[in-house]
Amino acid sequence: MPRLEIDEQGETLDKICGELEIFQARRGYRFGIETLLLSAFVSPGAKKLVDLGTGSGVMPIVMCRFDRSQKAWGVEIQTSLAERARRSVAHNGLEDRVQIIEGDFRALEGILPAGGFDRVLANPPYETGFGRINENGEKAAGRHEINGSLDELVAAAARLLKPPGRFAMVAPPKRLPETLEACFKHGFRPIRLRLAYGRVELPSKHFLLEAIRGGRAELAVEPPLIIYKNPNRYTDEVEAMLYPRGRG
Repeated sequence: MPRLEIDEQGETLDKICGELEIFQARRGYRFGIETLLLSAFVSPGAKKLVDLGTGSGVMPIVMCRFDRSQKAWGVEIQTSLAERARRSVAHNGLEDRVQIIEGDFRALEGILPAGGFDRVLANPPYETGFGRINENGEKAAGRHEINGSLDELVAAAARLLKPPGRFAMVAPPKRLPETLEACFKHGFRPIRLRLAYGRVELPSKHFLLEAIRGGRAELAVEPPLIIYKNPNRYTDEVEAMLYPRGRG
């Protein structure tokens, strides 16, 4: 990932997808490849999309830049991340299509309309227990459920989506059972599931899930997604997902 260091801010400006530039803290929260995999996985054609826990604002920016959504909102509870995401939106010239909201996804009444969206995305924290938490606040909130549980996240998605809106998320396979349970509890029907693997011989690192609000659609388990063909090169499929218009 090409990088321009910005020493005064303690940040980096990272080039992604061949043409976008994202501000990130050098030592704070930094998004992972799974964020871009989810952006490519979710069904396109959204008019209004929300990313819950948007972090660096990558998913709303990517979805709008590559015309997978007409407009997008990113909700982020951490002030530092929300401010950085807003600067990334402006830096990429997307202020008319992407809005970053500093707030708690559990308390969006009066901020975002119920049933006002046709896509909701999320890349939630991976750890449920608190255990040893990173001293860096941004990293801690990105890895642990400090600001809302998975069940609360799915409930928020259900409130925001109009039927038959779609909810898509990425997480480690260990969280798949509770994700499915939460989806059924809050009126979603899982319709697409794909497991992602770092390399073909290794255990799965992530699952990608898309669920529809309401309806009776059947679940389709898609072929495995292999990220690397060798330690230094992505597979052709992942390369196309990460660089929709080429490396630039």
